[in-house]
Amino acid sequence: MNKLDELFDQFYDHALTDSVKAVGPVERKLTLKTGLLNLLGDFSQLEEEMLTAKPELLEKREFPEYTRELFLFPITPLLECKMYVLTPKSEQNFYPSVLALHGHGYGVKEIVGLKENGGEEDDGEPGIHQYFAVKLVKKGGLKVFAPEVIGFGGERMLTRDIKQGKQNSCEAMATNLLMEGKTLAGLRIWEARQVLSYMEKHPDVNADKLGMMGFSGGALVTAYTAALDLRVKATVLTGFTNTFRGSIMAMRHCIDNYVPGILNFAELPEWISLIAPRALFIEAGDKDPIFPHRSVLEAIKEIEEAYHNRPEKFAYDIFPGSHEISGRKAYDWLKNQLL
Repeated sequence: MNKLDELFDQFYDHALTDSVKAVGPVERKLTLKTGLLNLLGDFSQLEEEMLTAKPELLEKREFPEYTRELFLFPITPLLECKMYVLTPKSEQNFYPSVLALHGHGYGVKEIVGLKENGGEEDDGEPGIHQYFAVKLVKKGGLKVFAPEVIGFGGERMLTRDIKQGKQNSCEAMATNLLMEGKTLAGLRIWEARQVLSYMEKHPDVNADKLGMMGFSGGALVTAYTAALDLRVKATVLTGFTNTFRGSIMAMRHCIDNYVPGILNFAELPEWISLIAPRALFIEAGDKDPIFPHRSVLEAIKEIEEAYHNRPEKFAYDIFPGSHEISGRKAYDWLKNQLL
């Protein structure tokens, strides 16, 4: 360790030492939630421009166990997203439902059983996302809503990045928003909450049984959305739970992970703990190179303390693997929490 390493360690320590204080646990939680909303940025302008138009059905495909529909979801005159909806073929009138959020890669196709070129899942092995939206509908009997996260998938990218052949617009969008006092995380979380609003009004959705599952960057959006939105009754985080110091401050990560000033309030485990006492499942590969195992265990230990009065609502699985979805326990856990 050289002098500059020591200096930046001091910066980190001082940020936590000087973090915003509150009188008691209830006040602390309220302070953090209010602080998080402010840190993410003000997107009230979008709320003033929201449309009331219904999503347009673009495509429908039948499978033996479920139906997959693709909708164009209008949000504002300048903001729309494509969203896959996967519905089990069962006799239920109302389905417990999950908002599924992908991470970095080629977009939402990566979780709904499609290859980047549009080919179906039987064309080859799934990637690190493991087509997890399909697994949820097949194994869990859950209705799944899977939107294209802004910044991915070509049609939700900025023109300059499309022309340059980039896979996403994370850097361009994030840097522009940072200059305006906003964050890309904040925009994605705002959108996720609009999808939750759509889900709870859907005619065959049980609005009292809404869950979320996210992987990597999608888990970031999932964690903060669930922390802020009490409609989310059960949450699965894969390839994300860690400490800031052990992950995004220790190595190179996409800029969409960074929220200016967030460490002046709390470290990542405490932010995730805002989900308590609602149900939470953490999944992590023991060889994940960008969210290291040691810091995963450190985070889990702290989060577990937030569930000391409701231990049955918290579970985790450290599986043999890298930065990827497993689902070996998570799918059944989510199903049991919502059914």
